[in-house]
Amino acid sequence: MLTVKAQALPELAPSLAPLIGPETVVISGTNGIPWWFFAGFPGPLQDLSLQSVDPTGSQREVFPSGRTLGSVVHASARVLAPAQAQLVAMDRILVGEPSGLDSEHVLRVVAALRRGGVNALASSRIRAEIWAKLWGNMNMNPLSALTRAGTGALLADPEVRGLCLAMMEEMRACGQRLGLVGEVTAQERIAVTQRLGDFKTSMLADLEAGRPLEFMPQLGAVVEIAERLGEPAPYCRAILGLTRLRSQIA
Repeated sequence: MLTVKAQALPELAPSLAPLIGPETVVISGTNGIPWWFFAGFPGPLQDLSLQSVDPTGSQREVFPSGRTLGSVVHASARVLAPAQAQLVAMDRILVGEPSGLDSEHVLRVVAALRRGGVNALASSRIRAEIWAKLWGNMNMNPLSALTRAGTGALLADPEVRGLCLAMMEEMRACGQRLGLVGEVTAQERIAVTQRLGDFKTSMLADLEAGRPLEFMPQLGAVVEIAERLGEPAPYCRAILGLTRLRSQIA
């Protein structure tokens, strides 16, 4: 079960190869777009490998495509030290086959997690769930790193709130082309974040701790997808450039 930061996977994947046998199932639980997202996914980007996610191709090479499950983790956790993580709050974990079909692998994983006290649910729309979570993360995370402000302060500012909504609409346009748009509007999604109160995003926590920022598999992936689809994304592109500079001087 891969729960490291997504930007670590390209370098980490080759070292995990000895752990993967002929029956090993890999579960990706990182934020952002995973390496397998477009494999076998019908549409304009079918089988696309994103440079922003898997620049060396190591993940596609190492992890078995037929035995990979997607997951979306709705929880708050922080790394206190190497091999020491703290679970702040836990909501649920969604697990599903990329194909959307039921499988024995999914049922076994969900059952095992539930026995361990985790609120795990099987999902037949794991790609849509991944996309929906990213829709709320790809703006708040980099903007908090750029400003060092929590979500409450960001959304209380009308100009920043407007920027968040503009970025979300750019991603929504891509989602419409890919069949990944849900029924929730950008305004409603922002309202959900506001109801959670003023909190520090994971990217801001990483910035303050001097760790690499997870901006390429999140916002970088959105910009690359928009470019591949021919969709203009000037707001996302500008914030991506600023976040890249921020990461270089962090």
